[in-house]
Amino acid sequence: MKALVLEDYNHFEYKNVPEPKIGPEDVLIRVMACGICGSDIHGMDGSTGRRQPPIIMGHEAAGVIAEVGPDVKEWREGERVTFDSTIYCGQCYFCRKGQINLCEKRRVLGCSTDEYHQDGAFAEYVAVPQHILYRLPEGLPFNQATLTEPLAVALHAVRRVNVKLNNSVIVLGTGVIGLLLIQILRVTGCSPVIAIDLDQNKLNLAQKLGADIVMKADAYDVIKEVEKHTDSRGADVVFEAVGIENTVKTALMSLRKGGSLSLIGNLSQLIDLPLQEVVTREITMYGSCASSGEYPECLNMIDRSVVKVAPLISITAPLAEGAKWFDYLYKNKPGIIKVILKP
Repeated sequence: MKALVLEDYNHFEYKNVPEPKIGPEDVLIRVMACGICGSDIHGMDGSTGRRQPPIIMGHEAAGVIAEVGPDVKEWREGERVTFDSTIYCGQCYFCRKGQINLCEKRRVLGCSTDEYHQDGAFAEYVAVPQHILYRLPEGLPFNQATLTEPLAVALHAVRRVNVKLNNSVIVLGTGVIGLLLIQILRVTGCSPVIAIDLDQNKLNLAQKLGADIVMKADAYDVIKEVEKHTDSRGADVVFEAVGIENTVKTALMSLRKGGSLSLIGNLSQLIDLPLQEVVTREITMYGSCASSGEYPECLNMIDRSVVKVAPLISITAPLAEGAKWFDYLYKNKPGIIKVILKP
């Protein structure tokens, strides 16, 4: 089969590789579409340590079942499916508590670390265990179904914080996750929903998708501007979807006393944290990792257009052109939100 292989950091080859073999409880998926995630972009240069080459990346995907293992009973060839990015064991302490994203044996599709190697979906076929599969609603396009994974990440983050009706909320960073967060927060009844970014084009889209207020971070004193829209208190909740020191500090200082900070982005592995601000203002901080069973709700929201994912898809391109689009995204060229690759 053909696959887009990260042969070395920042170097892809579109090449023939062996078709993956399936175990007794696995299914073989013919990949119809796979999205390029921001984590793939930051993994391809070695900065995260989670895409050690050679590796076939890709975890935001949808396709058709091509083959099932002998012990697979609830799935059949030809079914249209998507699948979780996390392969979890289902048996450890955390899985039994329903926290599958914290599984002690967790493996992520398209990742390669010192502990494991798990090829992903930038290929004609990918093998996955049956228990991470989800059926697609009839008529849902494959390219839209690839957004189920990032939507599940966003929904998980919202559930972690337990936002309430009329909470004032900031989304800091309007990439794919941020734009999906904005739509979920609108449905939840938060007001105002404030979007902050450096990219005016992304902010324009954020406004179209439901943000009440948008702020270009380098055009305002963000903290003072937030206070104008929150009765001089600061926001009830901030979702930080970037993950660098400056944005985390901005998020923290944009909160009211007793507010909640959701940390989703993690571009920087270490940052300086103004601990006194957290302690004396009684800030609650939530880390949010991947998703934990939110796929069915997300598929339903996409299918009913409660959350609109089509406006986020900028480009749909052949997998053979994948290296070009990775380079485009890596250089942060303007005008692109989400790129979908099709084998």
